[in-house]
Amino acid sequence: LTRVRSTLTRVRSRSCCYLKPGPHPQPAVRGVSGGGAGAGWYGGLADSAPVHLAEQFLVGVQQVSGLPWWASIAVGTLSVRTLVTLPLAAYQMVIVAKVEALQVEISELAKRLQYEVSVRAKERGWTDKQCQFQFKRNLRRIVSQLYVRDNCHPFKASLLVWVQLPLWISLSLALRNLSLDQLGSESTSELAAGGALWFPDLTAPDWTWILPVCLGLTNMLIVEVSSLHRPTGSRLQRLVLNSFRALSVLMIPIAASVPSSMALYWLTSSLVGFSHNLLLRSPVVHRLLQLQTQRSDSPYRDLLAALVNKYLK
Repeated sequence: LTRVRSTLTRVRSRSCCYLKPGPHPQPAVRGVSGGGAGAGWYGGLADSAPVHLAEQFLVGVQQVSGLPWWASIAVGTLSVRTLVTLPLAAYQMVIVAKVEALQVEISELAKRLQYEVSVRAKERGWTDKQCQFQFKRNLRRIVSQLYVRDNCHPFKASLLVWVQLPLWISLSLALRNLSLDQLGSESTSELAAGGALWFPDLTAPDWTWILPVCLGLTNMLIVEVSSLHRPTGSRLQRLVLNSFRALSVLMIPIAASVPSSMALYWLTSSLVGFSHNLLLRSPVVHRLLQLQTQRSDSPYRDLLAALVNKYLK
């Protein structure tokens, strides 16, 4: 009995030691990043290789420049959009200009094709449905040949979107991971003290809503300026324009619920993108790109006049 009692006493003492309160290591969860992205597809996206490369890029910019984090985010955004998206935007303008220049030739060829199809229809007794089929099929073939001849397939004009959107998502998730790192890394602590003015903590949302509201106004300005040079007569075009307007407004509460680092990046990206759009309107840029379409010699004055006429009169 004495031996049993002593054994039970030792077991109880060890159990008490094991059950003492204190910090316990948390098990690692697969597919969950340091930012607490959660499991599932979103967690996998936040823990993907492009996002980690974006994290390394942002941290590298901050370490090399020695700037505070808010300035490093602005510098990194400016460098990426200038070195990557600006050349693609210029290339998109060249492709669009070539496609527009082909419209006159396509119209003339379509009239000639219509005549040839009508002649062939009389010879072979085609119905109206067969005539339309032959006309559309041959017109598509002719247009494709023209695109190949001038190296201006319209799909090439969409390269900007296919590059800019993944880049925007990667940098946004990278900043979220750095801001919400639960392991207390050095970058997270520096982000917490790397803000300025009314947003000193970049890991917390901007409770003043200044950054989100500025983001919404900037995006709305970009949408309205873009709509001045695009036709909005059809129902589909008005639906697309109103959808972009609604998205600009929706981004305000979204930006108010994320870390200030993300809202700052979104605002900086929109401002840089808007400045690039203005730069690409310059006649000097058009001459450098050898654009064939006719442009105004005073694009900025015309843009301001168009805005005033549309919204202030």
